[in-house]
Amino acid sequence: MLDSKKTNILLAMAGAAVLMAGSPALAQDAAPAAPAAAAAPAADAAATPASTEAPAADAAETQEDPASVKEATGGGHGKLTPIGMFMIAHPVVKIVMAGLLLASIFSWTLLLIKLVEFGSLKKATANFLDAFRGARTLADIRRVSTSEEFEGNPLADMAAAATSEIEVSRQAGLDVAGANRGSTVHRVETAVAAVQSTIGGRLSGGQQFLASVGSSGPFIGLFGTVYGIMNSFIGIAESNTTNLAVVAPGIAEALLATGIGLFAAIPAVIFYNYFSTKIAAYGTQADGFQAELLNTISRQLDKGA
Repeated sequence: MLDSKKTNILLAMAGAAVLMAGSPALAQDAAPAAPAAAAAPAADAAATPASTEAPAADAAETQEDPASVKEATGGGHGKLTPIGMFMIAHPVVKIVMAGLLLASIFSWTLLLIKLVEFGSLKKATANFLDAFRGARTLADIRRVSTSEEFEGNPLADMAAAATSEIEVSRQAGLDVAGANRGSTVHRVETAVAAVQSTIGGRLSGGQQFLASVGSSGPFIGLFGTVYGIMNSFIGIAESNTTNLAVVAPGIAEALLATGIGLFAAIPAVIFYNYFSTKIAAYGTQADGFQAELLNTISRQLDKGA
């Protein structure tokens, strides 16, 4: 009995010792478990910002650099104007536009010069016809046609050529009003026709230039447009961007070349047609004067003048 009690006491003391020795080990094993469990959410939280940074990086990659866009558009010009587009244009396009502008200036200058020329010609011709129709003899006709007042007038030159031929025939000893009258009239007609044939060339100065500008101006402007657009697309390819701000200035300055070409060509065509009508009208007037001059000379020769 006593032995069994001792045995139970010894077993109880051994169990308590075992419990006391095993409790620190359990505490040490349990302590790291809690931080590990707490570290798991922290790791997830750290992974979450990393995952949110990826779309931001993608968005940054897809967004175009404003500096590159500004450089591609020539520095960011704001509102485009014709002068601004000319200044930023490619040198080849600049040469095209400058040449067309000079051609336009020359066309307008020709317009003013020829308007003054035809105005003075009309006035001088009217005065000459009045003086010619008031002449009574061949000597009067020669005096009027060779006067300084009508120098250079086409109709006055025609009358001067006719009277000069008669004077030369007389100096040659020919009877211009008698047996040689027919041949005299024929020579006079030939002399008048020779002067008349030069009227068109004398009055058509500058017409060739107007015709050239009117016919080739649009094509020259189109060349500048094609070159400018080609250069613009090359710049787009090099900048690796399709932003409209990059495309617009280059295409706008290229189209400006075509606009200037039309601006130069349209007035040139109008001026050419206008002055061609004036020249044709004066040629018709010269034809009428030729008939009037020959009739007057024939009448004077019949009078024996």
